[in-house]
Amino acid sequence: MTANENVLERSLGALMGITYRKMTNVLQTRLKDYEITTEQWSVLFQVDQTEGLIQKEIAELAGKDKPTTTRILDHLEEKGLICRKMAENDRRSFQVHSTEKGASLIMETLPVEMQVNQEIKQCMTVEEHEMIMKLLLRINHHVSQLS
Repeated sequence: MTANENVLERSLGALMGITYRKMTNVLQTRLKDYEITTEQWSVLFQVDQTEGLIQKEIAELAGKDKPTTTRILDHLEEKGLICRKMAENDRRSFQVHSTEKGASLIMETLPVEMQVNQEIKQCMTVEEHEMIMKLLLRINHHVSQLS
């Protein structure tokens, strides 16, 4: 192990980033046959779970910036997985809805995502999982306050 590797292992952000990328790669491999990326899947999931969201709300829920969210929504719309409708109360924004095809894709792929989560959780006890979730939520909230 080099000195740089040791420093990265001790950096919370770096370790969380590396772990996130590894977990995402596992899910991406499993979603490949469905022709959807993990980024697209996470946005489609948010849209499917809460119909009629506007782009800003989707970006916040998915943890993405607005330009990235717009790009993802454009791809999802091209694939026929979502549709945008002008918001009734604000004609400057669009509400996003999943199509039948989008809802069907989520129903088909949600078990895949859940299976990946189960496989990842195998390396820890129930108590450890509860603790890491609690800590990550606390860190997430704290970091949100810093920006």
